[in-house]
Amino acid sequence: MADAFKAGVGVIDITPPLGTGLAGYLNFRASAHVHDPLRVKCIVLDNGQERIAIAVCDLIAIAKEQVDEARHLINGHTGIPMTHILVAAVHTHSGPPVGTGLFQVEPDRKYLETLPVRIADGVRCAVNNLQPARIGWGAGHESSVVFNRRYHMKPGTVPPNPFGGIDKVKMNPGVRNPNIVGPAGPIDPQIGLLSIQYDDGRPMALLGNYALHYVGGNPPLDISADYFGMWCEEMARLADIPGGEADRERPPFLAILTNGCSGDINNIDVRGEKRQSYPYHQMRKVARIVAAESYKAWQRIEHHDWVPLAARETLLTLGVRKPSPAEVEEARRKLAGTGPNLEEMAQVYARETVLLNEWPDTMQCAVQAMRIGGLGIVTFPGEAFCELGLAVKKASPFETMLCIELANGYHGYIPTAEAHEAGGYETWRARSSCLEKLAAPKMVAAGVEMLKALAATGPAPTRPA
Repeated sequence: MADAFKAGVGVIDITPPLGTGLAGYLNFRASAHVHDPLRVKCIVLDNGQERIAIAVCDLIAIAKEQVDEARHLINGHTGIPMTHILVAAVHTHSGPPVGTGLFQVEPDRKYLETLPVRIADGVRCAVNNLQPARIGWGAGHESSVVFNRRYHMKPGTVPPNPFGGIDKVKMNPGVRNPNIVGPAGPIDPQIGLLSIQYDDGRPMALLGNYALHYVGGNPPLDISADYFGMWCEEMARLADIPGGEADRERPPFLAILTNGCSGDINNIDVRGEKRQSYPYHQMRKVARIVAAESYKAWQRIEHHDWVPLAARETLLTLGVRKPSPAEVEEARRKLAGTGPNLEEMAQVYARETVLLNEWPDTMQCAVQAMRIGGLGIVTFPGEAFCELGLAVKKASPFETMLCIELANGYHGYIPTAEAHEAGGYETWRARSSCLEKLAAPKMVAAGVEMLKALAATGPAPTRPA
């Protein structure tokens, strides 16, 4: 090819100030310590014809409003088309809420004002660092640390949900619960990898993708990037790549781990033993196990001097599951006389019902697809169930896929239609689970359609379309 292939990386700190509320639980927690900083890690690829940018934030989620603002800034400074910019969160439960409030934790407005600028700065730095590069992709397989967290239970053992109904499944029923019948869904053990080298073969960056919600097991007031950040450190250690001082010409090696479709996947083996010996022990353990398999797969990757790049995006108009007037009235009755801090789960969901009643009847949800040579990427704007990623991979014309959730917006959990019928925490109507019951198949269909169109651009991918 006459066009030179280039790549660049950039990293910006996005750690909030102490005292900022931490998301991921029903109650409010004010951060009191920084265990490890939160960052936005960015990659820009340029094949002389197209440019794409990927920015991954150490956050629990990122709202569409912040993504859109960051994209506008990036486009204005670099010219990268907004449809060619992917912005995702990793889903650490030890970081701030962004955009939509999550239960009793509302976002810090000052933090929201600076976040899009910091994301754009990271991509701009990656553009500044563009250098001749080579690129390749591959996948590993690690099934020992991922478990479907939704379980069928013995009849009569599932407690009422916050709305008074009885679900058919229960999330996280407890280790060695004798009433467990079996998991209600599959896992996805694939570790997808995108590897970037300088033109002399020195590693520049590694982008990973693995379907694991988060690990946790840290002090509740700590800020941390969870196992996602530890995997990145471990990959540099395994590759024996020192961090070194920042160099404008050759920045330090950058590892990035994105979250796969893991809305119903976690690291709790309900049939096993207690998993935590001391704070951060389980995070580090999982990071090392996943990194070890990632490293093996990384060593098998064949790199290319040039590959086609392409991207598309579809905006889906999806319905919001709004409460009825009677449900809103009942919710307000439950909240009568309560203070700012709600203790009962039924009251927390009553508050969600009142808030959700004010939302619009539909939402614009972005599904994005990218092609990087023989690698395909599809994004989901929320906590997508594992089955969504598996469905996309099965139908994709690309042999290697990265299905990245929590990307380009946050619209809560995205359960399958079958999961909605079974119920469980992930389906309970709230700001964290509000989309119509057929959102999942519509997103999968949009992603697969775009992948097939992208496979027709440039040289054919590895798997016949």
